[in-house]
Amino acid sequence: MTFPDSAYRSDCSSCAGLCCVALSFTRSADFPEDKAAGDPCRHLGPDFGCGIHDRLRDRGYAGCTVFECSGAGQQVTQVTFGGTDWRTEPDLRRSMFDVFGVMRQLHEMLALLEEAGWRGTSTELADVTARVSSAAGGTADQVLATDVPALRAVVGDALRQVSAEVRRPAGAALSGADLVGRDLRRRDLRRADLRGALLVAADLRGVDLADADLLGADLRDAAAAGADLSQALFLGQSQVNALRGDASTRLPEGLARPAHWT
Repeated sequence: MTFPDSAYRSDCSSCAGLCCVALSFTRSADFPEDKAAGDPCRHLGPDFGCGIHDRLRDRGYAGCTVFECSGAGQQVTQVTFGGTDWRTEPDLRRSMFDVFGVMRQLHEMLALLEEAGWRGTSTELADVTARVSSAAGGTADQVLATDVPALRAVVGDALRQVSAEVRRPAGAALSGADLVGRDLRRRDLRRADLRGALLVAADLRGVDLADADLLGADLRDAAAAGADLSQALFLGQSQVNALRGDASTRLPEGLARPAHWT
């Protein structure tokens, strides 16, 4: 099964470093220090590039290597604000950062709807996608006025229909299951419902996850060497970035193999 390249992937070269400024982070295993929302990361360069991009994990910024904005950054920078940035127009800082927070959610929904359109046959998908696209393409004020919870509910219904269609006959019912640290190498997870499942540090080595619904599943530090995720449903780049995979891990077309995998 081959899909075209997604339109919802981050392009940092077209963004004004929004994730490096608008978002906060806290000293933890993922970050070596605290940073308040609205404060630029000290490694953000004058060209909006990261000064330690190739050494993020070595320097303690594992959280940055997992993050994915689904193209919201370039949408806000190039479309909503017409190519300007928060340094050139400091009066736009607050608005730009607030819009980025909403746009991330809209683009996450659009990325999922895009995949749903490739894999499902629901006649509602086009209308739902048009609603979300319209919201994402609005002015800053229009984006901020978006009723995100209402849209998310409509999108959720559409995605559930596609999931049921793709996973027929349904596999294991594990939605929201606590599978932290579990050895799942002998479980049949094909067509499984793993929505929102906690798979932190789980052992998925060699597991076939064909048509398994992974929407919202927490895959941090899950071992995925040799796992076949090539046909997994609703698997995002940020989830892939959080896995411990290697060259033998099979990924869906369009998702990048993280540089930190060995």
